[in-house]
Amino acid sequence: MTMKLSDFDFDLPEELIATRPARPRSAARLLVAEGDRITDARVYQLADWLRPGDRLVLNDTKVIPARLTGRRRRAGATGDTQARIEVTLLEPAHDGAWRAMVKPLKKLRMGETVCFDAGLEAICEAKEEAQAVLRFNLEGTEFDAALNAAGAMPLPPYIAARRAADAQDREDYQTVFARREGAVAAPTASLHFDRPLLAALAAKGIAFTHVTLHVGAGTFLPVKVEDVTTHKMHAEWGEVSAAAAEEISATKAAGGRVIPVGTTALRLIESAGREGHIAPWRGETDIFIYPGFAFKMTDALMTNFHLPRSTLMMLVSALMGQERIRRIYAHAVASEYRFFSYGDASLLIP
Repeated sequence: MTMKLSDFDFDLPEELIATRPARPRSAARLLVAEGDRITDARVYQLADWLRPGDRLVLNDTKVIPARLTGRRRRAGATGDTQARIEVTLLEPAHDGAWRAMVKPLKKLRMGETVCFDAGLEAICEAKEEAQAVLRFNLEGTEFDAALNAAGAMPLPPYIAARRAADAQDREDYQTVFARREGAVAAPTASLHFDRPLLAALAAKGIAFTHVTLHVGAGTFLPVKVEDVTTHKMHAEWGEVSAAAAEEISATKAAGGRVIPVGTTALRLIESAGREGHIAPWRGETDIFIYPGFAFKMTDALMTNFHLPRSTLMMLVSALMGQERIRRIYAHAVASEYRFFSYGDASLLIP
């Protein structure tokens, strides 16, 4: 079955792209789609839509300040020259080096050093597939400390194009339960949760399970093929612990609903549950979910509003059906919901 990229397109007015989050976090709007019914609500009312015994699956990955501005120095016949280099870390390579997006990549030579603030330096070891492999002069806790001092939050391209990251983003672009460092993009549906909301949900008998998926910059990559079934998905590292798998199984057995918060948590539990039961799991997942996919673990999904023609539009279409998602998104645009990472949320109940 072929599916065309245009099947997942819609017109989004530029002014609906959020550049800052709602304050407080849980004041964001919540579009609840239950079957064919659409209701406009607020995130702080989430407990009204859930039942005691339901389980929310949260991604506890922590975003690192992966955007760095540095200078490369070069000695030439006319003296030393300096040039500004923008680096966004993507993922650690196996041997301690980092894969990174570099601008301008073609100006950076192999073996050249880029100097950043806080004593951080990197040597360009390789260039492959429009990325550079950089080796830093620091490692372990020294590297973490220097990166925290020198780096900025890696805001998504559609926000970065409109404003630079600032100190406020260090708080805004991190979930309140972020624990395990390694993401270069936030699991954005989880940004809506604050302590009062978590307490209200717990008081109603809703349980939480933490899993980890280190969100990569690939989450923003456009789909370039017209037949979407031939798209090659990026891989991201994740882990479902034995305790998490047990909690999810127990909820299923007791008739509760398993509701991932965010497409990252959904992709992870579906990777770990392909056999129809969930097992402890760790490794890289490149699971690609599009219409026709058989969900084994997910009973509903809380997620933000996604980019046209993206793999995430395909994922929500697989869960709710393409026609229904078209109606949901038409309602969101007409009602001026705020879109993307800092935007509003939806609760999708098939």
